[in-house]
Amino acid sequence: MRRNGWVLAALGVSVFVVGTSEYLVAGLLPQVAGDLGISVATAGQAVTAYAVGVVLGGPLVTAATVRVPRRVLGVGLLVLFAAGNGVCAVAPDFGVLIAGRVVASLSHAAFLTLALLMATRVVRPERTGAAIAAVAAGFSVATLLGVPIGVLVGQEAGWRVPFALVAGLSLVMAVALGVLLPRGDRVETRIRDEVRAVVSRPVLLVVGTTAVGMAAVATVFTYLAPSLRDVAGFGTATVSGLLVLYGLGSLVGGLVAGRVADRSLSAAVRGTFGGLAVALTLVSLMLPWKVGAVVAVLVFGLLASSLTPTLQSLLLRHAGDAPTLAVSVNVAAFNIGIALGAVVGGAVVSGAGTRWTGIAGTVLSLGGLGLSYLALPRTPERSALGGQARQESRIGALG
Repeated sequence: MRRNGWVLAALGVSVFVVGTSEYLVAGLLPQVAGDLGISVATAGQAVTAYAVGVVLGGPLVTAATVRVPRRVLGVGLLVLFAAGNGVCAVAPDFGVLIAGRVVASLSHAAFLTLALLMATRVVRPERTGAAIAAVAAGFSVATLLGVPIGVLVGQEAGWRVPFALVAGLSLVMAVALGVLLPRGDRVETRIRDEVRAVVSRPVLLVVGTTAVGMAAVATVFTYLAPSLRDVAGFGTATVSGLLVLYGLGSLVGGLVAGRVADRSLSAAVRGTFGGLAVALTLVSLMLPWKVGAVVAVLVFGLLASSLTPTLQSLLLRHAGDAPTLAVSVNVAAFNIGIALGAVVGGAVVSGAGTRWTGIAGTVLSLGGLGLSYLALPRTPERSALGGQARQESRIGALG
């Protein structure tokens, strides 16, 4: 049991490193642009390149490596991630920087898929949601601590230093996973079984629900800082503090949602989308009042990160004995949702103003709620665990 805890911790820290790298460059665009002699808008394409690599490359890498032993794959993906960030750290021009970002992005979705699945294999089937939430918490901590610290280091020591540090941490975690992950553990399904699971109606419904739900969150979060500044009237320092509050709420909310999903998946999914619709409405209605804005940000944070453990747990129920590629596609759906939400939010800001992004997010949340009713298993929850339970017993837990 103690070894299982170390495995979960190592996976969570690895996800923290990956999450920090994903968002780090956005906070360093002025420094990158100035050093490489390009515009800030051009430098911003380093964010786009990474996102495209995750969405398109992630499922392809996952499919190509589906039969590779999990320990070998985990170490290899982190080494690839380290290489990509190392290239970014020494990039002499923008083209090489983009190449480094693409290399790093190719391991993102595949590694997150592996981390989520390995987390479920070292716990009992009835604790799947909590295990997913524990690993996914690495992203919340990355947003809360990793990115701000990385940006601060980059501002003081140069933008290349944080990328070098991420590369070094990736190699450290590669060694840790090489020691902790079980030897010889591999996925026994064939690629055609994985593809068949992905294109099944229940899995596609979950993927669609994920994209719509994440779009609801991103519609508001992308423009949350200017909303707090322009509508609520907060200063720059206070806005930063409120984003930290959002991050804390996100960390707690995800962990709680994972436990709720283990008790009742249907209640967790419906509660997340219903609560998110209420929270996003509150954001729009309460922004003009400072106290109300603080409450709305905290409630928004608590519910935003609940999507990951609830929807990934739901996906595992439907994917049965061939979940690997399905989880990777769902990870890509999160990124598609982020991109879609940024576009929707931008349209609202250009038209109605920053205050009303919450209403657009509410509409998307209600759409996700409707999709979730179609995506929820029609069999009793206890029997719906059967596919994953069989997979767990076949592979075996570490403890």
